[in-house]
Amino acid sequence: MPTKKDEARSRANNAFTASQQRDDTVKREIEKERAAIMAKSARLKILRLAKEEADREAAKLLPPAPAKKRAPRKKT
Repeated sequence: MPTKKDEARSRANNAFTASQQRDDTVKREIEKERAAIMAKSARLKILRLAKEEADREAAKLLPPAPAKKRAPRKKT
């Protein structure tokens, strides 16, 4: 026959086990979110670098822009 001490220990153990399971679930969710963010960041970086390279190549094909003439300064 279980005693009050055994029942209390059993309830405490069940509460601890449930808490551990919740913690593990939260940690897995956080890790999934972190991996998704890292993948998204890597994809965006690749797209940005590709765009910058395409812009550099396009700039090579354009004629150079004419230099702006500066107006002489007026002396007072």
